Amino acid sequence: MQNPAPAPVPATAPAPAKIQPRAGEQAGPQIIAYGSHPLQAFDFYPAQPRAGDEQAIAAGARLSAAASRPLIVFVHGGAWVSGDKSDSTGPAKIHHYTRKGYQFATINYRLLPEAEIEEQAADVAAAVAALLSRADTLGIDRDRVVLMGHSAGAHLAALVATDPTYLGRSAMSPQDIAAAVLIDGPAFDVPAQIADAGPWLGMAYTLGFGNLVPRQRALSPVSHTQQPNARAVLMVHVERDSARQARLLADALRRHETPARVLGFAGRGMQAHNAINYRLGRPDEPATGAVDNWLDEVLFPGRTTHTAPVPEQG
Repeated sequence: MQNPAPAPVPATAPAPAKIQPRAGEQAGPQIIAYGSHPLQAFDFYPAQPRAGDEQAIAAGARLSAAASRPLIVFVHGGAWVSGDKSDSTGPAKIHHYTRKGYQFATINYRLLPEAEIEEQAADVAAAVAALLSRADTLGIDRDRVVLMGHSAGAHLAALVATDPTYLGRSAMSPQDIAAAVLIDGPAFDVPAQIADAGPWLGMAYTLGFGNLVPRQRALSPVSHTQQPNARAVLMVHVERDSARQARLLADALRRHETPARVLGFAGRGMQAHNAINYRLGRPDEPATGAVDNWLDEVLFPGRTTHTAPVPEQG
Protein backbone atom coordinates (compact mmCIF):
# COMPACT_ATOMS: atom_id res chain seq x y z
CA MET A 1 0.00 0.00 0.00
CA GLN A 2 1.42 3.36 -0.98
CA ASN A 3 1.71 6.15 1.54
CA PRO A 4 -0.49 9.20 0.84
CA ALA A 5 1.25 12.12 -0.78
CA PRO A 6 2.47 14.70 1.73
CA ALA A 7 0.63 17.99 2.01
CA PRO A 8 2.23 20.79 -0.02
CA VAL A 9 4.61 23.05 1.91
CA PRO A 10 4.15 26.81 1.40
CA ALA A 11 6.94 28.36 -0.60
CA THR A 12 7.81 30.66 2.28
CA ALA A 13 8.25 27.83 4.78
CA PRO A 14 11.85 27.21 5.81
CA ALA A 15 13.37 23.85 4.94
CA PRO A 16 13.21 21.48 7.92
CA ALA A 17 16.47 21.01 9.75
CA LYS A 18 18.11 17.62 9.19
CA ILE A 19 18.26 15.79 12.49
CA GLN A 20 21.60 14.07 13.01
CA PRO A 21 21.96 11.12 15.38
CA ARG A 22 23.81 11.88 18.58
CA ALA A 23 27.21 10.35 19.25
CA GLY A 24 26.83 6.61 19.79
CA GLU A 25 23.23 6.62 18.54
CA GLN A 26 22.29 4.35 15.62
CA ALA A 27 21.08 6.23 12.55
CA GLY A 28 17.88 5.05 10.88
CA PRO A 29 18.16 2.47 8.11
CA GLN A 30 18.10 2.86 4.38
CA ILE A 31 15.12 0.84 3.12
CA ILE A 32 15.80 -0.90 -0.19
CA ALA A 33 13.37 -3.01 -2.23
CA TYR A 34 14.66 -6.16 -3.91
CA GLY A 35 11.36 -7.13 -5.55
CA SER A 36 7.88 -5.83 -6.33
CA HIS A 37 6.06 -7.30 -3.30
CA PRO A 38 5.84 -5.02 -0.25
CA LEU A 39 7.65 -7.63 1.85
CA GLN A 40 10.54 -7.91 -0.60
CA ALA A 41 12.63 -5.24 1.08
CA PHE A 42 15.47 -4.90 3.56
CA ASP A 43 16.73 -2.32 6.03
CA PHE A 44 20.40 -1.44 5.59
CA TYR A 45 22.35 -0.06 8.54
CA PRO A 46 25.84 1.17 7.66
CA ALA A 47 28.83 0.35 9.79
CA GLN A 48 30.00 3.16 11.99
CA PRO A 49 32.50 5.14 9.91
CA ARG A 50 36.24 4.80 10.21
CA ALA A 51 38.53 7.82 10.04
CA GLY A 52 38.38 9.33 6.57
CA ASP A 53 35.27 7.45 5.38
CA GLU A 54 32.80 10.28 6.04
CA GLN A 55 34.91 12.82 4.17
CA ALA A 56 35.33 10.49 1.19
CA ILE A 57 31.61 9.75 0.99
CA ALA A 58 30.74 13.44 1.36
CA ALA A 59 33.05 14.15 -1.59
CA GLY A 60 31.13 11.63 -3.68
CA ALA A 61 33.79 8.94 -3.65
CA ARG A 62 32.98 5.25 -3.47
CA LEU A 63 34.62 3.22 -0.76
CA SER A 64 37.51 1.25 -2.20
CA ALA A 65 37.75 -2.49 -1.78
CA ALA A 66 40.26 -1.90 1.00
CA ALA A 67 37.78 0.39 2.77
CA SER A 68 34.75 -1.86 2.32
CA ARG A 69 33.28 -3.70 5.29
CA PRO A 70 31.98 -7.19 5.97
CA LEU A 71 28.22 -7.60 5.67
CA ILE A 72 25.76 -9.39 7.95
CA VAL A 73 22.40 -10.27 6.37
CA PHE A 74 19.82 -11.19 9.03
CA VAL A 75 16.74 -13.34 8.32
CA HIS A 76 14.00 -13.08 10.95
CA GLY A 77 11.98 -15.97 12.33
CA GLY A 78 8.27 -16.47 12.83
CA ALA A 79 7.46 -20.10 11.90
CA TRP A 80 7.46 -19.16 8.18
CA VAL A 81 4.05 -17.46 8.72
CA SER A 82 4.83 -14.27 10.66
CA GLY A 83 7.55 -11.95 11.90
CA ASP A 84 8.99 -8.77 10.46
CA LYS A 85 12.38 -7.12 10.24
CA SER A 86 11.02 -4.27 12.38
CA ASP A 87 10.26 -6.40 15.45
CA SER A 88 12.12 -9.71 15.10
CA THR A 89 15.72 -8.63 14.50
CA GLY A 90 16.73 -7.47 17.96
CA PRO A 91 18.13 -3.96 18.37
CA ALA A 92 21.22 -5.20 20.20
CA LYS A 93 22.45 -6.93 17.02
CA ILE A 94 22.20 -3.78 14.94
CA HIS A 95 24.00 -1.65 17.51
CA HIS A 96 26.67 -4.24 18.29
CA TYR A 97 27.61 -5.33 14.79
CA THR A 98 27.62 -1.87 13.20
CA ARG A 99 29.89 -0.68 16.04
CA LYS A 100 32.19 -3.63 15.30
CA GLY A 101 32.52 -2.48 11.69
CA TYR A 102 29.91 -4.64 9.95
CA GLN A 103 27.41 -3.40 7.43
CA PHE A 104 24.10 -4.85 8.64
CA ALA A 105 20.98 -5.65 6.64
CA THR A 106 17.80 -7.21 7.99
CA ILE A 107 15.37 -8.53 5.41
CA ASN A 108 11.70 -9.23 5.01
CA TYR A 109 10.39 -12.00 2.80
CA ARG A 110 6.99 -13.26 1.72
CA LEU A 111 5.20 -15.52 4.20
CA LEU A 112 2.94 -18.55 4.31
CA PRO A 113 0.31 -19.08 3.06
CA GLU A 114 0.93 -16.50 0.34
CA ALA A 115 4.41 -17.82 -0.45
CA GLU A 116 5.63 -21.40 -0.09
CA ILE A 117 8.88 -22.08 1.75
CA GLU A 118 10.70 -22.53 -1.58
CA GLU A 119 9.65 -18.99 -2.51
CA GLN A 120 10.77 -17.68 0.88
CA ALA A 121 14.24 -19.15 0.34
CA ALA A 122 14.26 -17.58 -3.13
CA ASP A 123 13.46 -14.22 -1.51
CA VAL A 124 16.39 -14.58 0.91
CA ALA A 125 18.75 -15.35 -1.97
CA ALA A 126 17.37 -12.45 -4.01
CA ALA A 127 17.97 -10.07 -1.10
CA VAL A 128 21.59 -11.25 -0.80
CA ALA A 129 22.07 -10.79 -4.55
CA ALA A 130 20.53 -7.31 -4.41
CA LEU A 131 22.90 -6.30 -1.62
CA LEU A 132 25.96 -7.58 -3.47
CA SER A 133 24.86 -5.84 -6.66
CA ARG A 134 25.19 -2.62 -4.62
CA ALA A 135 28.47 -3.63 -2.98
CA ASP A 136 30.44 -0.71 -4.38
CA THR A 137 27.96 1.98 -3.38
CA LEU A 138 27.15 0.45 0.02
CA GLY A 139 30.77 -0.34 0.88
CA ILE A 140 30.36 -4.12 1.16
CA ASP A 141 33.28 -6.54 1.12
CA ARG A 142 32.03 -9.26 -1.24
CA ASP A 143 34.44 -11.79 0.28
CA ARG A 144 33.09 -11.38 3.81
CA VAL A 145 29.34 -11.92 3.63
CA VAL A 146 27.63 -13.46 6.68
CA LEU A 147 24.14 -14.93 6.39
CA MET A 148 22.53 -15.01 9.86
CA GLY A 149 19.05 -16.19 10.81
CA HIS A 150 16.94 -17.07 13.82
CA SER A 151 14.34 -19.86 14.09
CA ALA A 152 12.55 -20.23 10.72
CA GLY A 153 14.99 -17.61 9.42
CA ALA A 154 17.85 -19.92 10.43
CA HIS A 155 16.26 -22.70 8.38
CA LEU A 156 15.94 -20.41 5.34
CA ALA A 157 19.51 -19.15 5.78
CA ALA A 158 20.76 -22.74 6.00
CA LEU A 159 18.85 -23.71 2.87
CA VAL A 160 20.32 -20.82 0.87
CA ALA A 161 23.76 -21.61 2.31
CA THR A 162 23.63 -25.24 1.12
CA ASP A 163 21.26 -25.62 -1.85
CA PRO A 164 22.83 -23.96 -4.92
CA THR A 165 19.42 -23.63 -6.60
CA TYR A 166 18.54 -20.38 -4.88
CA LEU A 167 21.66 -18.23 -5.30
CA GLY A 168 22.24 -19.88 -8.68
CA ARG A 169 19.32 -17.87 -10.06
CA SER A 170 21.49 -14.78 -9.63
CA ALA A 171 24.66 -16.41 -11.00
CA MET A 172 25.93 -16.87 -7.46
CA SER A 173 26.82 -19.85 -5.29
CA PRO A 174 26.64 -20.78 -1.61
CA GLN A 175 30.42 -20.36 -1.68
CA ASP A 176 29.76 -16.62 -1.99
CA ILE A 177 28.60 -16.82 1.64
CA ALA A 178 31.71 -16.65 3.81
CA ALA A 179 29.87 -17.67 6.97
CA ALA A 180 26.39 -18.71 8.07
CA VAL A 181 25.26 -18.19 11.68
CA LEU A 182 22.14 -20.19 12.50
CA ILE A 183 20.46 -19.22 15.79
CA ASP A 184 18.32 -21.93 17.39
CA GLY A 185 17.02 -23.14 14.05
CA PRO A 186 14.54 -25.95 13.29
CA ALA A 187 13.97 -28.20 10.30
CA PHE A 188 17.52 -28.66 9.09
CA ASP A 189 16.33 -32.26 8.63
CA VAL A 190 12.60 -31.86 8.03
CA PRO A 191 11.52 -35.55 8.24
CA ALA A 192 13.48 -35.95 11.49
CA GLN A 193 11.99 -32.72 12.85
CA ILE A 194 8.45 -33.90 12.12
CA ALA A 195 9.11 -37.33 13.64
CA ASP A 196 10.62 -35.81 16.80
CA ALA A 197 7.88 -33.19 17.16
CA GLY A 198 5.04 -35.60 17.90
CA PRO A 199 1.58 -35.64 16.34
CA TRP A 200 0.35 -32.13 17.17
CA LEU A 201 3.46 -30.08 16.50
CA GLY A 202 4.35 -32.42 13.66
CA MET A 203 1.04 -31.50 12.02
CA ALA A 204 2.03 -27.83 12.24
CA TYR A 205 5.27 -28.58 10.37
CA THR A 206 3.38 -30.44 7.64
CA LEU A 207 1.29 -27.32 7.01
CA GLY A 208 4.45 -25.66 5.74
CA PHE A 209 6.49 -28.58 4.43
CA GLY A 210 3.67 -30.80 3.21
CA ASN A 211 3.15 -34.54 3.65
CA LEU A 212 5.37 -35.73 0.82
CA VAL A 213 8.75 -36.93 2.04
CA PRO A 214 10.60 -36.03 -1.21
CA ARG A 215 9.56 -32.38 -0.78
CA GLN A 216 10.46 -32.46 2.91
CA ARG A 217 13.90 -33.75 1.98
CA ALA A 218 14.32 -31.12 -0.74
CA LEU A 219 13.64 -28.44 1.88
CA SER A 220 16.10 -30.00 4.35
CA PRO A 221 19.54 -28.34 4.38
CA VAL A 222 21.07 -31.72 5.36
CA SER A 223 20.11 -32.97 1.90
CA HIS A 224 22.29 -30.38 0.15
CA THR A 225 25.57 -30.48 2.06
CA GLN A 226 27.62 -31.76 -0.84
CA GLN A 227 29.86 -28.91 -2.01
CA PRO A 228 29.36 -26.08 -2.63
CA ASN A 229 28.19 -24.81 0.76
CA ALA A 230 28.76 -21.61 2.65
CA ARG A 231 32.45 -21.62 3.52
CA ALA A 232 31.83 -22.10 7.28
CA VAL A 233 28.71 -22.63 9.39
CA LEU A 234 27.99 -21.94 13.07
CA MET A 235 24.91 -23.35 14.81
CA VAL A 236 23.91 -21.79 18.14
CA HIS A 237 21.18 -23.41 20.21
CA VAL A 238 19.52 -23.46 23.62
CA GLU A 239 18.22 -26.55 25.44
CA ARG A 240 15.44 -27.69 23.10
CA ASP A 241 14.94 -29.78 19.95
CA SER A 242 17.12 -27.33 18.01
CA ALA A 243 20.15 -29.03 19.60
CA ARG A 244 19.53 -32.29 17.73
CA GLN A 245 18.82 -30.43 14.49
CA ALA A 246 22.09 -28.51 14.85
CA ARG A 247 24.07 -31.71 15.34
CA LEU A 248 22.43 -33.35 12.32
CA LEU A 249 23.37 -30.45 10.08
CA ALA A 250 26.89 -30.15 11.50
CA ASP A 251 27.52 -33.86 10.93
CA ALA A 252 26.29 -33.64 7.34
CA LEU A 253 28.44 -30.59 6.62
CA ARG A 254 31.55 -32.16 8.13
CA ARG A 255 31.08 -35.30 6.04
CA HIS A 256 31.51 -33.05 3.01
CA GLU A 257 34.45 -31.12 4.47
CA THR A 258 32.60 -27.88 5.27
CA PRO A 259 33.77 -26.45 8.62
CA ALA A 260 30.85 -26.54 11.05
CA ARG A 261 30.62 -25.74 14.74
CA VAL A 262 27.81 -26.20 17.27
CA LEU A 263 27.59 -24.10 20.44
CA GLY A 264 24.96 -24.71 23.11
CA PHE A 265 23.76 -22.23 25.71
CA ALA A 266 21.63 -22.46 28.84
CA GLY A 267 17.90 -21.94 28.73
CA ARG A 268 14.87 -24.06 27.96
CA GLY A 269 11.77 -23.74 25.86
CA MET A 270 10.40 -20.92 23.76
CA GLN A 271 11.37 -18.26 26.28
CA ALA A 272 15.07 -19.12 25.84
CA HIS A 273 14.55 -19.55 22.09
CA ASN A 274 13.32 -15.98 21.78
CA ALA A 275 15.68 -14.53 24.39
CA ILE A 276 18.90 -15.66 22.69
CA ASN A 277 17.81 -13.89 19.52
CA TYR A 278 16.74 -10.71 21.28
CA ARG A 279 19.84 -10.56 23.49
CA LEU A 280 22.49 -11.44 20.90
CA GLY A 281 24.74 -8.41 20.69
CA ARG A 282 24.42 -7.47 24.34
CA PRO A 283 27.66 -7.69 26.33
CA ASP A 284 25.94 -9.69 29.09
CA GLU A 285 24.71 -12.37 26.65
CA PRO A 286 27.18 -15.30 26.56
CA ALA A 287 26.42 -16.03 22.91
CA THR A 288 27.61 -12.55 21.88
CA GLY A 289 31.27 -13.15 22.61
CA ALA A 290 31.15 -16.69 21.27
CA VAL A 291 29.70 -15.57 17.93
CA ASP A 292 32.18 -12.67 17.77
CA ASN A 293 35.10 -15.03 18.33
CA TRP A 294 33.90 -17.41 15.64
CA LEU A 295 33.33 -14.62 13.11
CA ASP A 296 36.80 -13.24 13.80
CA GLU A 297 38.27 -16.72 13.34
CA VAL A 298 36.48 -17.25 10.02
CA LEU A 299 36.59 -13.76 8.51
CA PHE A 300 39.80 -12.39 10.02
CA PRO A 301 42.22 -15.25 10.72
CA GLY A 302 44.84 -14.23 13.22
CA ARG A 303 42.78 -11.51 14.86
CA THR A 304 43.19 -11.66 18.65
CA THR A 305 40.01 -12.12 20.70
CA HIS A 306 39.61 -11.75 24.42
CA THR A 307 36.37 -13.56 25.18
CA ALA A 308 36.61 -16.95 26.88
CA PRO A 309 35.74 -19.67 24.36
CA VAL A 310 32.53 -21.67 24.71
CA PRO A 311 32.97 -25.45 24.60
CA GLU A 312 31.75 -26.96 21.37
CA GLN A 313 28.67 -29.17 21.51
CA GLY A 314 28.37 -32.23 19.31
